[in-house]
Amino acid sequence: MYERILVPTDGSEAALTAAECAAALARRFGAAVDVVHVPEQRERLFAPSEAEATAAAAEHVEETRAVVTEAGIEPTTAILDEPDQIHEVLARYVDDNDVDCIVMGTHGRTGFDRYVLGSVTERTIRTASVPVVTVHEETAMPAEAAFERLLVPTDGSESAMAAAEHAATFASAMDADIHVINAVDTTAAPGGVESAYITDELENAGEQAIERLGAHIESSGGTVTKSSVVHGSPYRAIVEYAEENDVDCIVMGTHGRTGLDRYLLGSVTERVVRLASVPVVTVHAPDQPV
Repeated sequence: MYERILVPTDGSEAALTAAECAAALARRFGAAVDVVHVPEQRERLFAPSEAEATAAAAEHVEETRAVVTEAGIEPTTAILDEPDQIHEVLARYVDDNDVDCIVMGTHGRTGFDRYVLGSVTERTIRTASVPVVTVHEETAMPAEAAFERLLVPTDGSESAMAAAEHAATFASAMDADIHVINAVDTTAAPGGVESAYITDELENAGEQAIERLGAHIESSGGTVTKSSVVHGSPYRAIVEYAEENDVDCIVMGTHGRTGLDRYLLGSVTERVVRLASVPVVTVHAPDQPV
């Protein structure tokens, strides 16, 4: 499924967790792993010397390489010291090296005690042309990446359909169950009779979105084990469902639009990435501009 996996690192614990996740996926699929560090301009600007900045970058790569090597995989390593923004450098590396998956930590910190991989990961999710797997420092990864239950939230968008197709392939490779949900945001509805009517309409739309997604999963070779319309703030409902149903991985589209012509899965996905205790795989629709 994956043949070449990219692990960007800033030396943080979250990045090291990402390396563990990437190694597990690589072992599962027989994939190669690339470990890269893209220095922030501040790293050189505030470093005591050029030599110390270079040494720090090399240390970030070596620590992450060691995690992958310990899993029995010898990764390719590189320090990409280029003037562009980090997510732009990563995007170029993906295209130039036939990378088909990025595994990143979130909320990583540098020695300057500020978030680096947190914001970089969000930008990468929005712009990457390949799936991005995100993990936290404390994300639990099943041994040998043996996922048993995948969760695919849907808003009926093409991005959600792309995520469903990816999840079907993923589930087939893992022999995993697929859960599909649609989150009805009842927190924004007014009270009274009008609220009940709006909720009913949203639930009907949610059921239709689930049915369409389920059919797409079936046509892609997967099987939906369970489907539900859930209520509440969408990102919280998704995270809570994952926790309550022992989901091992969430697969989501990005930049999906609802019928109200506003972004749903774009912003919701980023919040799920920050809060989920399991790996989150984000996917763009194939013809969607990034």
